[in-house]
Amino acid sequence: MNEKRKRGILLLFPVVILLLGMIFTSALFSHTYRHITYQHISALCEIILENSPEAESQLLSDLKEYHSLTEQATAENNYLGKYGYRTEEFCKGIPAHTFILPVMLFLVVTGAFVLEAWIFRRRNHKRIVDLTEYLERVNIGAGGTLIQTQEDDFSQLQDELYKTVTTLYQTREAAIAAKKNFAENLANIAHQLKTPITAASLSLQLMKKETANEYANQIEKQLERLNRLEESLLMLSKIDAGTLLLRNEKVDLYTALNLAAENLNDLLQENHISIEVPENGCIEFAGDLAWTMEAFINLMKNCMEHSQPGGIVHCDYAGNPLYAEIRIWDDGTGFDTGDLPHLFERFYRGRRAVGNGIGIGLALARSIFELQNGTITAYNLRNGGACFEIRIYSH
Repeated sequence: MNEKRKRGILLLFPVVILLLGMIFTSALFSHTYRHITYQHISALCEIILENSPEAESQLLSDLKEYHSLTEQATAENNYLGKYGYRTEEFCKGIPAHTFILPVMLFLVVTGAFVLEAWIFRRRNHKRIVDLTEYLERVNIGAGGTLIQTQEDDFSQLQDELYKTVTTLYQTREAAIAAKKNFAENLANIAHQLKTPITAASLSLQLMKKETANEYANQIEKQLERLNRLEESLLMLSKIDAGTLLLRNEKVDLYTALNLAAENLNDLLQENHISIEVPENGCIEFAGDLAWTMEAFINLMKNCMEHSQPGGIVHCDYAGNPLYAEIRIWDDGTGFDTGDLPHLFERFYRGRRAVGNGIGIGLALARSIFELQNGTITAYNLRNGGACFEIRIYSH
């Protein structure tokens, strides 16, 4: 017996009980009415004959005439009304069981409907719980299937969920494969670049020793830029392939910011820029000190490049039970509003970009913070200057 047939029978059950109860109640009321009428007429006849025995033949004749009356003739008969009698003065002794049965019928039918509603609610609740647990397993990557061979109201929804989940799995696998291929291709290109860059650098050194050339310095700068590009491509390929391993240890923010500033000391002196790192106490997060310092260096360098000589790159940090927050900002002109949505895109150079960068530093910083359960945003300060805000969450 399939699910739809069971559901139909379950829905029909209270209706059948109600119908049978109505038929039985009607028959009972009809029988009770006839029985009470018979008893009252019989009692009346008995009283008449006891007081007037000679009227027996007339009484029997009148009873036959009474039986020949139609329902319409008796329905509007109010003959006793002229003697002061009313309807409520007759048939006062109606049996109690006449009222008990309808009450019992009402309780049975009500119980049947309540039982049916409870069964449906429990079944629907179970199906909803099963489908919800299935989606939760999918969200955490556990997968699996939900076996339901019987047809019900949720079968179509279940089929569509399976189709959607299957499509999402296929899309995810295709995306992972594409990302892996992209990372491998990026790494191959970076490795292929290394050989000609090294050869060109050696040739340039030999050229500079043998013959002075005014273009040698320009070529050397471009080779250095290519070398940085090759290193950045290797780094990005590791991030995309998921092979960049980060440590999970306590990182003190004050230490990380100061180490990053020390690594930029030569550039800072050359550009007459200073970095201020306040001591706000010991605030730590779980991460990798070396890579966090690398990300800070990229952000500080960006702020330094947009500061005027004598300017200051400001740092600040704080913590709460949810996350550690770091802010790095400058006193320059700030970001171009058109650059803000694209600042952390790879190889993107803003309209106010300076130096010979290749647009990797901010993208790399964002990737490092995201790998440590963090986020980074950039915005312009109200009084001028660009600001980077990082939040590294505890959970």
